[in-house]
Amino acid sequence: MADLPPAPVPGLPEIQALAAGDMDAIDALIRRRLASDVVLVNQVAEHIVSAGGKRLRPMLVALAGRATGEVTPRHHQLAAIVEFIHTSTLLHDDVVDESDLRRGRSTANALWGNAPSVLVGDFLYSRSFQLMVELDCMAVMQLLADTTNRIAEGEVLQLLHVRNPDTDEAAYLDVIERKTAVLFAAGTRLGALASGADEATQQALYDYGLQLGYAFQIADDVLDYDGDAAALGKNLGDDLAEGKATLPLIHAMVQADPATRERLRGIVQQGDTSAMPEVLAAIARADSLGYSRARAREYAAAAEAALASLPSNEAIAALRGLARHAVERGH
Repeated sequence: MADLPPAPVPGLPEIQALAAGDMDAIDALIRRRLASDVVLVNQVAEHIVSAGGKRLRPMLVALAGRATGEVTPRHHQLAAIVEFIHTSTLLHDDVVDESDLRRGRSTANALWGNAPSVLVGDFLYSRSFQLMVELDCMAVMQLLADTTNRIAEGEVLQLLHVRNPDTDEAAYLDVIERKTAVLFAAGTRLGALASGADEATQQALYDYGLQLGYAFQIADDVLDYDGDAAALGKNLGDDLAEGKATLPLIHAMVQADPATRERLRGIVQQGDTSAMPEVLAAIARADSLGYSRARAREYAAAAEAALASLPSNEAIAALRGLARHAVERGH
């Protein structure tokens, strides 16, 4: 994978400005379609959706649509579907991980308990299927059915690696592909599909989304060891507390001397956050953050390269900008 080419691309504020009209329409649709006559469903769903976040996945649908044609209400509905799927996985993740903080606010499971969080996650999944069926497009349903199935596999696969010190980089990347990258890729392909793009263009944007997903998640995992907790809206060291060996720690264990490696293995097995200073020292000695950032940049470069065959326009430039932002951000 080559280094990022020195091409002028917009920064995040310019990208957000370009997508602002579509994002307003998508947010309005999300809120309309969240509605339920069951009060608790509304409360839990509104809590997590109103937390905001980057809304990166629905933005990708809109930008991919704009890159290949005109954005329509159909794109907005696809973007809402992708966001509902993503939000449902957040609700389920927080229960599985026993998390109490997300985006700087208490998680739904911390406020209402595990059962409502899981069940409202199911509501959001099923609402996304209702929105899918309304579009009456087998290609859309096939892609999203396959994607949600892959995400579910990724959740189980990640669970199998909890407190497993033998998780290697290949296994780590396999989890990222299923849990994160496939939904990015589905979003960008759907944007092109809804614009009537040909198969080659859809595939190029799918490839872009997949590589972007890898870059984004690796960069996110670096921030768990080297970020600003207030800016991140979560506790530093959460991955370690949950027994997840992400790339910085995986690389540090590979590079460590035998005694340090055994110590790190024990820390992973115990999810021992009190040993965070030892972990950070081992990561620093191996320059594992530098290694992980370099891997994220490789995937970001591959995302940009996937766009090379597409005609240049402001939306393509914005997609390039998002690839760079994914690895340069501080939260």
